Amino acid sequence: MSSVSPIQIPSRLPLLLTHEGVLLPGSTMRTSVDSARNLQLVRSRLLKGTSLQSTILGVIPNTPDPASDAQDLPPLHRIGTAALAVQVVGSNWPKPHYTLLITGLCRFQIIQVVKEKPYPVAEVEQLDRLEEFPNTCKTREELGELSEQFYKYAVQVIAIRPMRRITHVPGALADEDEDEDNDDIVMLEKKIRTSSMPEQAHKVCVKEIKRLKKMPQSMPEYALTRNYLELMVELPWNKSTTDRLDIRAARVLLDNDHYAMEKLKKRVLEYLAVRQLKNNLKGPILCFVGPPGVGKTSVGRSVAKTLGREFHRIALGGVCDQSDIRGHRRTYVGSMPGRIINGLKTVGVNNPVFLLDEVDKLGKSLQGDPAAALLEVLDPEQNHNFTDHYLNVAFDLSQVLFIATANTTASIPPALLDRMEIIQVPGYTQEEKIEIAHRHLIPKQLEQHGLTPQQIQIPQVTTLDIITRYTREAGVRSLDRKLGAICRAVAVKVAEGQHREAKLDRPDVAEGEGCKEHLLEDGKSDPVSDTTDLALPPEMPILIDFHALKDILGPPMYEMEVSERLSQPGVAIGLAWTPLGGEIMFVEASRMDGEGQLTLTGQLGNVMKESAHLAISWLRSNAKKYHLTNASGSFDLLENTDIHLHFPAGAVTKDGPSAGVTIATCLASLFSGRLVRSDVAMTGEITLRGLVLPVGGIKDKALAAHRAGLKRVIIPQRNEKDLEEIPANVRQDLSFITASCLDEVLNAAFDGGFTVKARPGLLNSKL
Repeated sequence: MSSVSPIQIPSRLPLLLTHEGVLLPGSTMRTSVDSARNLQLVRSRLLKGTSLQSTILGVIPNTPDPASDAQDLPPLHRIGTAALAVQVVGSNWPKPHYTLLITGLCRFQIIQVVKEKPYPVAEVEQLDRLEEFPNTCKTREELGELSEQFYKYAVQVIAIRPMRRITHVPGALADEDEDEDNDDIVMLEKKIRTSSMPEQAHKVCVKEIKRLKKMPQSMPEYALTRNYLELMVELPWNKSTTDRLDIRAARVLLDNDHYAMEKLKKRVLEYLAVRQLKNNLKGPILCFVGPPGVGKTSVGRSVAKTLGREFHRIALGGVCDQSDIRGHRRTYVGSMPGRIINGLKTVGVNNPVFLLDEVDKLGKSLQGDPAAALLEVLDPEQNHNFTDHYLNVAFDLSQVLFIATANTTASIPPALLDRMEIIQVPGYTQEEKIEIAHRHLIPKQLEQHGLTPQQIQIPQVTTLDIITRYTREAGVRSLDRKLGAICRAVAVKVAEGQHREAKLDRPDVAEGEGCKEHLLEDGKSDPVSDTTDLALPPEMPILIDFHALKDILGPPMYEMEVSERLSQPGVAIGLAWTPLGGEIMFVEASRMDGEGQLTLTGQLGNVMKESAHLAISWLRSNAKKYHLTNASGSFDLLENTDIHLHFPAGAVTKDGPSAGVTIATCLASLFSGRLVRSDVAMTGEITLRGLVLPVGGIKDKALAAHRAGLKRVIIPQRNEKDLEEIPANVRQDLSFITASCLDEVLNAAFDGGFTVKARPGLLNSKL
């Protein structure tokens, strides 16, 4: 075996004082140069030197000292490492400094410092030459056998670490029993070999691990490559959970977790049934659309629990960068995978339930369109080969069950909407809210506030008062908050009662119970024993009635003001659809002397403004038929007359065609001087000829009319098919009238009809 020649270094070396760690022989380190002495060394030796000897420095570890730039040389360690300057990078901002890339050669010992200014220079003695050690022959004999054994073992692991150099120098081997990252790389390589990733992904990992072994750890790409490989071995390429396909148990679980929502639960059970018959069924792309607070997100959790799958929620509201979906390319600093791949890493299986929350609130920016990036994710024909920019290899998403939620489909791009199966989740009726409150909300609030049913009782009539007088919503979030406020108030009473019971148990208090106050020995009264504090604790359970509601929640927020608003001509009630559910909408009109102008207020959109112009044009053309005149008795309704239409509330933006029939009815009431029925609401688009066209959101609008206590709803005749979706109890409480033209609308909106006989096609039925 050939001997290794020792490394020779100059007898005098310039000293580089660094506080960034200890440089070992054979290792590479980047160090910053910003002190006066080190700056002079770099400028004089490295930037001006031309020989190889001028690039060899003596690196001495030095503790940071605020006075390091002072005239006196700080105390130096006697042992240092001779290093070769491989690279010099300089900058003048924010102040002059350099960054050196240095590689350790061998150790040395300082004999004496021969010069201190402008930078220190020392006479050194090289320590890595074995012949200079004491008892050289004996040392060689002792180390020889150990070195031979180590060399044999090193040859055996050459296949595992083919890029590492087998060194037979004991000192160099010792400098190498300190690199713990090498063991991690070996473990990482073992995970790659034993992983079940596809062949293409495995080839990429093998290539990257070979590159990683060649890189020095100080390179920025080292950490990026290592993070990439760790992600690749952690992804669940072939790991999945087994679905629970018991249809009966799934039905019971869904019914226990969620009241109502029959259409949604039916679709989930259909998926389970088909999944039971066909094991390799691709996951459907479902989209639950409905107002806030109706349980869209919680249904996603229940679906995962029913299937026995992992659940992961991805919030998409406000996302405006496609990299959130597809990930960043690894050429960027701080790159990371997208939310889809990161979610798979989190759950650890390849068939979870992914909830894409608020998909209708995706944004768009210069960084791309995330809605377009979702097209591949949500396409069952493409997502089996989904490629994240960070991974740069395909991942199979076909077994993932994607469930998206949205408040409206209007803001979802058509291409994305086409890839999803839309399931409408409408608002709840009053009866459904009562059941939900007593099945789910009240028990949850009692548990959260440490109360028991023996301490508080909320009758259903009280729950109905909360729903009708203190909340007006399609979901149950506000109802949940009101119940929480009641529980907090009761918790105060219960805590005070326990405190009073504790004081009543005191012997001194019990003796003075009949007195007005208990006197102390010094004649002063004891406020703790005052009779106001000796009041008996409240009787349990505490019953919450309307008077208690008023004390806890304050005066009712929503009183039935419909009859008061319709106490004069020129007012009608319309029905509107919003992402928050259906709402009733008042339309007010007034006339005054003027020049025939029409004024519209209430933050109206262009479509609603056009509906107002259509309504006034139709009334002007039919003024003689209905005997409608202006203030001067002329059939020209706008002659010397201005009309003002207002749509409260003024702070809310409004648009859409469904207010046409309401505007026409409001103006007919204004010019005829007759009152519109106070229990009727209406919706429908109109044409210039007076036809009534169908509109959307009939179920939500009907629920809004039912919440407001109305009795009659006028809808377009072509919307009669939508009445089947309305709950039976709502259909029983409301009288639905279908109309195909404005004549039928006006006859149904006024008591006794509107001057002309109703057409025989008018349908007035109690459904």
